[in-house]
Amino acid sequence: MTTPLRLGIAGLGTVGTGVVKIVRQKAKLLAARTGRPIEISAVSARTRDKDRGVSVSGYDWEDDPVALATRDDVDVFVELMGGSDGPAKAATEAALDAGKDVVTANKAMLAMHGQALAEQAEAAGRVLRFEAAVAGGIPVIKALTEGLAGNEITRVMGVMNGTCNYILTRMQASGLPYDDVFEEANQLGYLEADPELDVGGIDAGHKLAILAAIAFGTQVDFNAVSLEGIQKITIEDIKQAADMGYRIKLLGVARMTGRGLEQRMSPCLVPKNSPLGQLEGGTNMVVLEGDAVEQIVLRGPGAGEGPTASAVMGDVMDIARGIRIPTFGLPAAQLSSPATACEAAPVPYYLRMALHDKPGALAKVATILGNAGVSIDRMRQYRHEADTAPVLIVTHKTAPSALAAALEALSQVDVVASAPVALRIESV
Repeated sequence: MTTPLRLGIAGLGTVGTGVVKIVRQKAKLLAARTGRPIEISAVSARTRDKDRGVSVSGYDWEDDPVALATRDDVDVFVELMGGSDGPAKAATEAALDAGKDVVTANKAMLAMHGQALAEQAEAAGRVLRFEAAVAGGIPVIKALTEGLAGNEITRVMGVMNGTCNYILTRMQASGLPYDDVFEEANQLGYLEADPELDVGGIDAGHKLAILAAIAFGTQVDFNAVSLEGIQKITIEDIKQAADMGYRIKLLGVARMTGRGLEQRMSPCLVPKNSPLGQLEGGTNMVVLEGDAVEQIVLRGPGAGEGPTASAVMGDVMDIARGIRIPTFGLPAAQLSSPATACEAAPVPYYLRMALHDKPGALAKVATILGNAGVSIDRMRQYRHEADTAPVLIVTHKTAPSALAAALEALSQVDVVASAPVALRIESV
């Protein structure tokens, strides 16, 4: 009889419960597709007596996840607790030391400690898999490490936080301001316990750092990701960007340049008819560009019980099949540590500002932009509000340094009523 693959699952929240359901309900299908049974030996969570919608009474229980990770009857430790440090990291390290393979959905742990964990796993001859850590049910890790392994990746780009996309598209559809939609998302349970992880771009930045490491053969470096959240986006930005043919997205972009690795997570404008521009609600989308494949677009649910558990089980089934590849696609010892590059390539920008209702105000703005080397593509002035007039400008391609000089000069001129808002317009 074929030896079963035995799992120890730490964390029985939404995702852990989903994994238990798949293992229990689809046992025959899993065995048929992998050639061996997949079973659960033991589980661990904060609370034992909790209604999870599926019984775990048939499995051994461990209060300590480290004890679970080192059990003799566990072949694969499935870490679904979360958190960059603490029990998740300790148990993962213990599992690797004990000769176990590890499957995790923990983006924060990988973003902060991915290189060390990859080195530990590979030194022990173990695999560390993490499809569920990025973009939920979208198999983007597998796409990069396997399907596109013959490509030199030129750019990774995407919407990787469903909560932010929900907030921005809800503002677009309802005309409600940011604060109202933020509270609505909170009431629906979409936000993390610390909302800054979502709206501040941190959660999505973790995911971008992981994808960049795989795409460009580098050590994962979350601290090198330039982060800007969506808190400053107003309903006026949403409406006026739409008026100019754009949608606003919290967009992650990573690419290797001659100066080093550029990684940024920030609100950007994208054409409304592009795949990213049409992305609605809590859905994620990742765009991968390679020299041979050109561009592919992956779209799907970025969170939730079913999609994330599906990604976890994809990794478990690969281990059951005997598929073993380095953690980030290349052996950890070969991953480079490139310089951190700030954005430098010229791109168009969206500028919004309020001008005092004075003669020559627009002319002063145009002169300041021109003196800084910023060329205006389109300009629109909207109805007056009290003694100010909202003005929207779309520039031609502009170097970030030139834009920064223009914004500094605009902050010093008396016709500008408030600090201008500047957002990149990203080509898709």
